[in-house]
Amino acid sequence: MNERLYSSPVRKIIASLAVTADGFIARKDGSFDFLDRPQPRGNYGMAAFVRSIDTVIWGRRTYDQALELGNSVSFGPKIKNYVFTHRPAKPCKDAEFVTEPVSKFAQRLRAARGKNIWMMGGGGIIGAFLDAGEIDEFSIHVIPVMIGEGIPLISPGRRTVPLKLISTKRFSDGVVHLNYRVLVLKDKKTKKG
Repeated sequence: MNERLYSSPVRKIIASLAVTADGFIARKDGSFDFLDRPQPRGNYGMAAFVRSIDTVIWGRRTYDQALELGNSVSFGPKIKNYVFTHRPAKPCKDAEFVTEPVSKFAQRLRAARGKNIWMMGGGGIIGAFLDAGEIDEFSIHVIPVMIGEGIPLISPGRRTVPLKLISTKRFSDGVVHLNYRVLVLKDKKTKKG
């Protein structure tokens, strides 16, 4: 098998999310009440992850959901937030709205100096970046619960995307962290068809 990375940028785009054991990031209505649970000391390494990034990419629905819940979309004054949208959005001083093509935007981000880039989600924007070959890693915390239906980690579509396991970590509450690198076989990008 001839493996290579999608890209070998200094700045990686990392899709980092929590998913249910049956692969959903939220319920159909966008709620994520299944995440309301006691967290172990260190909050699954979240503080260290946030220190490793300086940019967050949001899908429009994820951004709207955060605002509706009264949450800030800012992870600090040194972290830039981008929201992909094709329709007008509620203004937010902490985010810039993006309508340009995924590849062009990702290449511009990668060319700038900085830390890694957090792909916040949701499933639609993750799928669009993955299909464009613009996600380097997945950092997935699998929550030990099944909800039966909801919003999948990646929007549905016919694709084959090989992954290489980088690491795993088991937490005392049953959460498992999986870290994968996105690979390309024989120098081909995501195979759709």
